[in-house]
Amino acid sequence: MSHHHHETNGEVSGIRLLITLILNLTITVAEIIGGLLSGSLSLISDALHNFSDGIAVVISYIAIRLKRKPKSAHFTFGIKRAQIIAAIINAGVLVAISFYLLVESYNRFVSPQPIEARLMITVATIGLIANTVGTLLLRPGAKENMNIRSAYLHLLSDAVSSVGVILGGTAIYFWNITWVDPLLTVLISVYITRESYQILKAALEIVLMASPSHLSIKDINNALLTVKGVNNIHHVHLWQLDEQDIHFEAHLDVADRLVSETKPLLETTGEILHDRFGINHVTIQFECDSCDEKELLHS
Repeated sequence: MSHHHHETNGEVSGIRLLITLILNLTITVAEIIGGLLSGSLSLISDALHNFSDGIAVVISYIAIRLKRKPKSAHFTFGIKRAQIIAAIINAGVLVAISFYLLVESYNRFVSPQPIEARLMITVATIGLIANTVGTLLLRPGAKENMNIRSAYLHLLSDAVSSVGVILGGTAIYFWNITWVDPLLTVLISVYITRESYQILKAALEIVLMASPSHLSIKDINNALLTVKGVNNIHHVHLWQLDEQDIHFEAHLDVADRLVSETKPLLETTGEILHDRFGINHVTIQFECDSCDEKELLHS
């Protein structure tokens, strides 16, 4: 049994998360007060999303701290999947809040209420500034880290919704179109649900140990069969531990004379898997006619 490893990493600093948390909790309080005083449901929805942002940032920070814990006899992989679980929680909370707001929007369509547009616009503008700063702080780590991306999505969606609230407040102020407030809430909720679903789907696939969607086991098989001396690849397993770590294990059937000379074969197969497929943890068992079943995927 041989192993081949390549490590990658990318995180956002704790101080950026702390600043983002303070901004969101401050804006949450301001928007709840402003929403109650102005009668704006979309402003209250923005406040609830901001509050969930704060929770998301806290969860993200805890997950990052857990990921940094060293491996142990009990957690031989470390606690890397804490960030995946955090992403599921964050995205799930967003979906739940969005459904709640859809119900409230329906109630507002049925029973419109007067809205203080100037206060609505002022508070939403403050929220837009804070959320924009937050997205800029988390943006560096959002591309490579699902956990940070879920928190980043919280902030980005709030920035977008703040723009909507400002535009809605302007329409209410000049033309008294009160139905635009629940309409904005519906549009914001649908957008956030769609984006959150993408994160939930990707995170759950990792937890369920699905093969990465961008990789084909058939392509990997064909690539490894080009290595001189490799006759067959079977008992293949391909999964992600987290977003950065892709694991591959398989039995490689080689010529009898090569069983004792597997180091060059390991290096070659490891380089192919890393350079062409981005796989950074490889476990290969070399053998010669040891398995009765030599199907690519063991039943």
